[in-house]
Amino acid sequence: MMLTDPSQKYRSFPQVDLPNRQWPAQVITAPPRWLSTDLRDGNQALIDPMNAEKKRRFFDLLLKVGVKEIEVGFPSAGATEFDFISGLVQSDAIPDDVMVQVLTQARGDLIATTFQSLKGAKQAIVHVYNAVSPAWRRIVFGMERPQIKQIAVDAAKLLRDEAAAQPNTDWHFEYSPETFSTAELEFSLECCEAVMDILMPTPEKPLILNLPATVEAATPNIYADQIEWICRHISRRDSVVISLHPHNDRGTGVAAAELGLMAGADRVEGCLFGNGERTGNCDIVTVALNMYTQGINPELDFSDIDEVIQTVEYCNQLPVHPRHPYAGELVFTAFSGSHQDAIKKGFAAQDARNDLIWDVPYLPIDPKDLGRDYEAVIRVNSQSGKGGVAWVLEQDKGLKLPKRMQADFSRVVQGVADSTSRELNAADIWSAFEAHYRLGTDQPYRLIDYHESGAAGDRIFTGKIGYQGGERSVSGRGNGLLSSVLAALRDEFGVELEIADYSEHAVGAGSDVNAAAYVECRTPDGRTVFGVGTDSDVATASVKAVLSAANGLTVRA
Repeated sequence: MMLTDPSQKYRSFPQVDLPNRQWPAQVITAPPRWLSTDLRDGNQALIDPMNAEKKRRFFDLLLKVGVKEIEVGFPSAGATEFDFISGLVQSDAIPDDVMVQVLTQARGDLIATTFQSLKGAKQAIVHVYNAVSPAWRRIVFGMERPQIKQIAVDAAKLLRDEAAAQPNTDWHFEYSPETFSTAELEFSLECCEAVMDILMPTPEKPLILNLPATVEAATPNIYADQIEWICRHISRRDSVVISLHPHNDRGTGVAAAELGLMAGADRVEGCLFGNGERTGNCDIVTVALNMYTQGINPELDFSDIDEVIQTVEYCNQLPVHPRHPYAGELVFTAFSGSHQDAIKKGFAAQDARNDLIWDVPYLPIDPKDLGRDYEAVIRVNSQSGKGGVAWVLEQDKGLKLPKRMQADFSRVVQGVADSTSRELNAADIWSAFEAHYRLGTDQPYRLIDYHESGAAGDRIFTGKIGYQGGERSVSGRGNGLLSSVLAALRDEFGVELEIADYSEHAVGAGSDVNAAAYVECRTPDGRTVFGVGTDSDVATASVKAVLSAANGLTVRA
């Protein structure tokens, strides 16, 4: 049972003493170095860890996306990990511009095994860590600060010596004061400085200092303060790469990464779609595409986001949530009528402008940039409005309904959605459209053939109309085609209609172009009825639209 006074059990996280903090005024202007830890941190968080085939498939995906630093595993954890990593090296599967990274605890036997797995590699990063926070010192290790720092120093010496024994590999090193975010900043700095004193990094060969939020325990601004504090106090800032490894226990892993970059970090470690222990690691896809929407090339390619999703879901056996930022099945989908209307108008305005700047309500990114189709942007259920229904018809059939006709048809769709209690697809909507506007062949009035003659202002319509299973020859006179059709309906069938509004447009392009015509008609007693017609000839489409309206009047009568 939740406590009425949680302060009896939990303590608020302390603020960082950082006068004149600079990060709140900074802006991200360039991508960081990206490190994918899907094959290590992500893999160890799976119910069923990836086998070699899945790990290789995931590795190839990361290469395709453009990740240049990939943590491929924990080689001392077992034969499966060791063999996979060694196999990548021996099969020459690692491109020259990609560095693989391996993780090891700060223990001599594990470090030796780690270097052995990379034997023959052209270049590689060895990542060593030891936990430094008070809880770990007290509860897990039963050690004091000097002993914890000595573990880091001894590990650094082993990195140096093992690398010297394999001089043909271009070795890079990474050190993590694990549990950094819940440790004293002064002690984390002390451990980092001690490791630097052993490895002697230079601007040309910097040491990666990874500062993990091993368990996210505070708001992301606190993490940013911690990162800026380290950046201010580290002695050889030009010889280190400050790397972030946020977890997502509080649900703010992405924010922590972004604020950490604003605070001066150079590198982000994470997983595609945020897989990882507990609530996950930092979501690299979201951070990268957040940058993209700010006009920054993240140097990662998610042009086919669906292929990325399919591969990750196959390898991880975990679904990507339908509402996952940028990637979820429903993130570019609007069901709400007001949202649909705004999106529809936004697309129209986008088409009318002469620049490339993206500015569509409710869509922070163009779905086509990620390989998504606009057809999925608007979907229809009982919450949808006229704009959404009109959008689906336009995308599916090329019909651009006049505004009043949109409102008329949306009421029909609303009724279908309410009665079925489910989402309506394009086929459902088209079926309702055909039925409501009488587009089938079994209607009371059906155009068989016609001819138009006469001079301007005095037109004569003569034709054949299918009626009650037979044919009727009809004629009518008016000042134009539509008025002469109305006269024929009045004289031959007693149907009284007048045109209140008419519109038309082309459907398609080139040799396949058709025409769509829409009429809004009124009866002598003030009723409104709509009609629609399509044909390769615009005049014929308009005649069909009038007959559609007449059919509607007959059906309703």
